[in-house]
Amino acid sequence: MSPYENRLDLTELKTAVDAIRAEIGKVIVGQHQTIDLLLTALLADGHVLIEGVPGVAKTLIAKLLAKTISVDFSRIQFTPDLMPSDVLGTSIFNPKTTDFEYRRGPIFSNIVLIDEINRAPAKTQAALFEVMEERQATNDGITYLLADPFLVLATQNPVEQEGTYRLPEAQLDRFLFKVVVGYPNVLEEVNILKGHHERRNLADAVEAVQASLTADQLQALRSQVHRVHIEDKLFEYIAQIVQSTRTHKSLFLGASPRASVALLNSSKALATLRGRDFVTPEDVQELAAPVLRHRVLLTPEREMEGGTADEVIGQVVQKIEVPR
Repeated sequence: MSPYENRLDLTELKTAVDAIRAEIGKVIVGQHQTIDLLLTALLADGHVLIEGVPGVAKTLIAKLLAKTISVDFSRIQFTPDLMPSDVLGTSIFNPKTTDFEYRRGPIFSNIVLIDEINRAPAKTQAALFEVMEERQATNDGITYLLADPFLVLATQNPVEQEGTYRLPEAQLDRFLFKVVVGYPNVLEEVNILKGHHERRNLADAVEAVQASLTADQLQALRSQVHRVHIEDKLFEYIAQIVQSTRTHKSLFLGASPRASVALLNSSKALATLRGRDFVTPEDVQELAAPVLRHRVLLTPEREMEGGTADEVIGQVVQKIEVPR
């Protein structure tokens, strides 16, 4: 057997992923990279931050992904007056039992869509720290576990927009990816217009999207991802990339060890999406920007020069010798 032949049977995973892509494709035109990153995060069991200007279907893509999986779904619209109890829930006095009962908030679901996450203040953002990292919520000294799977898909407008707050670094670090959704090209926009003209009603098209995966099936696919092979030299490659962000002259803040783990897990998931049960350096390179762009901070000087996190991450990856 060649060392590059699959040791895992990825047929079921490919069938499930193709079905999800087909269902989302009933409504969404293009955005293939965004959809692939969301599928990668789903298989890697990581939360996703989706950024883009209003009107590029950020919320719609997240909602459609949730529809393709047969699990509970909730949506929270973040606003400046939203309180932590609106997310986590609160204790309500029950006159029949003369005791307080915990009423769980909308965060207690399997897939949670948080719309415009950066429009809520820091106090409400802090309510997400525990649930995103530890998959549990604490109220009045009692800890409540969240059901598995648990995935947060959060959309945000660019921070330069009116009425937005910058998310705390500790919260950003809890997202596996930051996916940037751009404008469609001319051909895609023409197809969007044709689709709207032909179907007349977007709600009907969204309603037609069917679930292609159950919670148990998703768990089985994730267990396959865990068994994906990765060579020792790729562990070192990932570590070198992340370490380099901590010493780069253009970065004020480098990536944490959580970023290394995120790059490892997501590379294994991407490999399965590409039909392989082993990780390649190209998998790591492809995911470096989505994993790292929200975990690093540019120096003020580099920001004034118009630099971006993606440019610096690209430079970091180029300087590290690729293992062969």
